[in-house]
Amino acid sequence: MTAHVLTDCWTMTRRELAHWQRRPVQAVVAVAFPLMMLVMFVYFIGGGMRVGNYREFLVPGMFALTMAFGLEATMVALTQDLNRGVIDRFRSIPMAQSAVLVGRSLHDMLESAVSLVVLVGAGLLVGWRWHSGLVEAAAAVGLLLLLRFAMLWAGIYCALVAGRPELVQAVQILIWPVAFFSNVFSSPATMPTWMGHVAEWNPMSATARAVRELFGNPVWGGGDSWAGSHATLLAVLWPLALLAVFFPLAVRKYAAMGK
Repeated sequence: MTAHVLTDCWTMTRRELAHWQRRPVQAVVAVAFPLMMLVMFVYFIGGGMRVGNYREFLVPGMFALTMAFGLEATMVALTQDLNRGVIDRFRSIPMAQSAVLVGRSLHDMLESAVSLVVLVGAGLLVGWRWHSGLVEAAAAVGLLLLLRFAMLWAGIYCALVAGRPELVQAVQILIWPVAFFSNVFSSPATMPTWMGHVAEWNPMSATARAVRELFGNPVWGGGDSWAGSHATLLAVLWPLALLAVFFPLAVRKYAAMGK
């Protein structure tokens, strides 16, 4: 039974990967957009900063921010399958129903991993360096992908609730406050008190700070607060909490749509 489910999940993943061959431009844009964002923020914003090595502070934050990019592509593709009757056809054949969502999520994670590798290379080219060992660097990458996986399932649930591609754009807008209301670009210590507290407890901030610590890059304040002192713990707990909420919600919503 388990082997059957795994085979179905891989089959659906291969279906999504085949889109890379048929629509290579879309795949290139998915990888190029985070790269352009990195270059833009490093030279436009970073060029005006005169505090320490801002690039080593900014680039790990951009890695975390990138985990919020591209979710709309997965959400739109899922709603398109719903509206075109593709999901109904999948339900009519003998396959594990979970394979549709799992295949979609695995494809997204592979694409995210490729984007992250490209972004790390770009970071090195613009002057960013990590100062820790390979184990710490691998742990940082793991935290980034864990955040992406959690945000992905939140996006899948929102896509199932939205139901139509045109509504996905409205849902996607909600991601940006979470992404930018964080410590990605500046330390919460430089913000108004209430804003700094909110930014410190942002899941994006926890991952960004934890990644900076693991890479041996500057964190610039926030160490006196509980959230700042336990960023790595929060970088694990926040995604797990999001998964605990949105994974079962997405599975139940998908199952209910077939009734």
